[in-house]
Amino acid sequence: MTAVEYNACVDMYADALYRFVLSAINHEAAAQDIVQDAFAKMWEKRQHVRFETSKTYLFKIAHNLIIDRWRKSKREEPLEPIHESLKTTLPRDTDLQEVLHRALKFLPPDQRTVLLLRDYEGYSYKEIEHITKLNASQVKVYIYRARKKLKNILTRMGYVA
Repeated sequence: MTAVEYNACVDMYADALYRFVLSAINHEAAAQDIVQDAFAKMWEKRQHVRFETSKTYLFKIAHNLIIDRWRKSKREEPLEPIHESLKTTLPRDTDLQEVLHRALKFLPPDQRTVLLLRDYEGYSYKEIEHITKLNASQVKVYIYRARKKLKNILTRMGYVA
């Protein structure tokens, strides 16, 4: 990959990568750091990256950085449990995107990642396999479980009957 191709990747994929990471971790500064780290890692490995596969490569790096961050935070602090009080903390007129964003943070990182890649970013199952290094059946199971758990969370929050 040349410097011109690298700059084209930054222009084309930085926003999408940032949205993906932000949706996954819900922390703006950390999302910016992960995006920057992903592009830095791609630059370091530019001799081995083809321009045609650079988008998948970036999302794969970002996925790995998200998992690393989650593992580190898991050692430092316990995950926040789902409380029944969530039903009263969100008024019914709350923006649906905000509600989904809050509900997504309760999903395990692998499930959250595959769901975001599939439903938010529009990746195919094959591309998700490549990014996450999961096989096809694992990807499908994780997406199914994530959707099911998301529905349960939204039900508990009072948004799904």
